[in-house]
Amino acid sequence: MPIIDKPLTSTLVLKYEDGVAPAGGPQIKQKSLNYVRPDADHEALHEVAAALFSLSENPLNAVILRDSTELVEEPEE
Repeated sequence: MPIIDKPLTSTLVLKYEDGVAPAGGPQIKQKSLNYVRPDADHEALHEVAAALFSLSENPLNAVILRDSTELVEEPEE
């Protein structure tokens, strides 16, 4: 049976520096924005992340997009 991939939602994960870790390197933390539309433009998502962190004292380290997809069996005709 063929399988169809059905996009559900996405999560935008923003990693940022928040001080210095005990070992001396940067301490990395993250914030997640849930329920992002799976068809959202990737460039626009990155621009939103950069705009949000332009308001913060902490520098943005990485922008990660995690997609959730349901795998469904295609019904036989």
